[in-house]
Amino acid sequence: MKPDNHTHKISKRTYIKNHYQLYLMLVLPLLYLLLFKYKPMIGTLVAFKQFNIFKGVWDSEWVGLAHFKEAFSSLDFWLALKNTLVLNLGDIILGFPIPIILALFLYELNSKIIKKSTQLILYLPNFFSWVIIAGVVNQICSDNGLLNGLIKLFGGKSIDFLTNPVIWRIVYWIAGIWQGAGYGLIIYLAALTSTDPSLSEAAYIDGAGRLKRIWFVTIPQIKGTITVMLIMKLGQVVSIGFDRPYMMGNTLVKDVSEVISTYVYNVGLQAGRFDFATAVGLFQSVVGVILILVVNALAKKFGEEGVI
Repeated sequence: MKPDNHTHKISKRTYIKNHYQLYLMLVLPLLYLLLFKYKPMIGTLVAFKQFNIFKGVWDSEWVGLAHFKEAFSSLDFWLALKNTLVLNLGDIILGFPIPIILALFLYELNSKIIKKSTQLILYLPNFFSWVIIAGVVNQICSDNGLLNGLIKLFGGKSIDFLTNPVIWRIVYWIAGIWQGAGYGLIIYLAALTSTDPSLSEAAYIDGAGRLKRIWFVTIPQIKGTITVMLIMKLGQVVSIGFDRPYMMGNTLVKDVSEVISTYVYNVGLQAGRFDFATAVGLFQSVVGVILILVVNALAKKFGEEGVI
């Protein structure tokens, strides 16, 4: 028998009346999203205008795609884009597996004291700003730093860790691993706690060693989490934070440390060209969304859930 529409409406009203507190709790988060996430999107119009601070966004003159054409015709922009891709891909290739390996290692340990102390030590750098981390790296890797002091102590020659472009990139990636490994570790450990230990025990009874149990039993159970994290990482491959490259970079390695965020700061914001800076930022966002959609579609094609 078909339910009466009137009864259906009454039940819906009753549900809202009985759970109105939940809807009230949504008000503040929705206001936050509207005011601080969606309303600022109106500012992207600046990317298509010759922005005049005295006229405002609406009254400034339309210039269409002029700022995008200017960016795409600039060699400095393409250099910044190349450096952004190289540094981000290096972070993914070198840094992405590290938290997974650490999580698997800690999950296999039986000592709770070692587990907790290791998690604390690894997660602590996540609370440090890049100003502090860049200062620590400078103290360790400078000409008179700890590493060169040890090298000289054993009769070697000092190495230009912070002025050699190739070595600087390696230092940059290692600093990123040190700062971000703890955050990923927490996520993968949480995923590992939801795995079924009986499968590992069954594999052990069948004669599988520890490494085989990890590879064939444990990792497949957290494959969904790994896929989601990888999609998010690949979606950010053309966007990069400002603090890390700006604080760790210097004039001697500018050819490899100048990324899109520092390029926008130097060319756009320092010169007061907010329209040009917005255009480059919009380009990053659009490419990032496209990458997430593409990688998500590929993940679904291979049988994974993805993020959308």
